[in-house]
Amino acid sequence: MPKTKKVGPTRGLGARYGSTVRKRYVKIVTELKKPHRCPQCGFVRVKRQSVGVWVCGKCRFTFAGGAYIPSTKLGVIAKRAAKGSAMETVEKQVPVAEAETTETSTEETTE
Repeated sequence: MPKTKKVGPTRGLGARYGSTVRKRYVKIVTELKKPHRCPQCGFVRVKRQSVGVWVCGKCRFTFAGGAYIPSTKLGVIAKRAAKGSAMETVEKQVPVAEAETTETSTEETTE
């Protein structure tokens, strides 16, 4: 009996759709099926519930992510930008508050 070829996730596609499309499909499906780490508890139990919805099997933490991976590059950049903008607004408010207190203290001393 001859050996059969291992085809992996593309087993249902056969020789159709071209090699490039099949390679992209393999990359996406293997990334989707591999275990991912939970951002809440840290265990490697995150699975995809539906498109863009991910659930941790241990702590039942449900969160939104990418269609095929829990955290996308754009999501990481957006999270970093959100943290940075929050700090900038706090830093900008502090000097304004200090400026107001110095103005009121000088006005009180002159009166």
